[in-house]
Amino acid sequence: MTDEGSAAETTASDATEPVTAGPGSPEPPLPYADRPVATAPGHWVLARAGKRVLRPGGAALSAAMLEHAHLAGADVVELAPGLGRTAAEVIAADPASYIAIDRDPDAARRVAAVVGDRGRVRRGEAANTGLPDASADVVIGEAMLTMQGDKAKATIAAEAARVLRPGGRYAIHELGVVPDDINEARYTELRKDLARAIHVNARPMTAAAWRQLLQEAGLVVDWVDTAPMALMKLGRNLRDEGLGGFARIARNVIADRELRQRMLTMRRTFKRYEQDMVGIALVAHKPA
Repeated sequence: MTDEGSAAETTASDATEPVTAGPGSPEPPLPYADRPVATAPGHWVLARAGKRVLRPGGAALSAAMLEHAHLAGADVVELAPGLGRTAAEVIAADPASYIAIDRDPDAARRVAAVVGDRGRVRRGEAANTGLPDASADVVIGEAMLTMQGDKAKATIAAEAARVLRPGGRYAIHELGVVPDDINEARYTELRKDLARAIHVNARPMTAAAWRQLLQEAGLVVDWVDTAPMALMKLGRNLRDEGLGGFARIARNVIADRELRQRMLTMRRTFKRYEQDMVGIALVAHKPA
């Protein structure tokens, strides 16, 4: 999960500040590395532990989403790309171009190191990218709309629609809640407990609400799929991170008591609501 934060106003020049990471550049620190583990956003705590796949539905759901987005030969924009895991997969799919927009300077530098000379990375806001109208075939955003309030979600979706060419695809992978008619009191409890656990005011939505968000931005939803929200489960981590990655996470958590306590707190919350939460991915297109 990435923390794009509020949809703050920026100028077009701010939104297009280029970021580079030359050969041999030292690896930038993780975002929020200067914040205590106890108060840092949950997704960056997972990254400190060594986790590299931070998507609610895991790597397999991301891969399915990217397949439906049709990346080969496309001009691709990714919003808030986090650690650059999806960026690497996009580049491997041989797009015509790749541009990443991220407000966090450390995250932006990390992604710049991943894509090298095969893409461009710019610091800026997802709600105001500074990119020209109808300049992209695909816009991707993963685990970032969930972190926004309703107004900011709508603003970012509208910005994605503006940047897309007719026929272009907006692909998102977010945190969903089930069922569509979830009890309102249960949903409120889930949202409050999740915010306390991950220290981000996350606002996951039902599949119907995610569809409505994209439709209200003028897009047509073509594909929807879900997967269990299993960010901290053993099987998911072995699949997503590999044996070596899982061992890295285990070593870091065992060695750091504060990190271990925070991870356990998040895990308990995820476990409490595991029947209510899913990873959800959607791909929608902009009509001609």
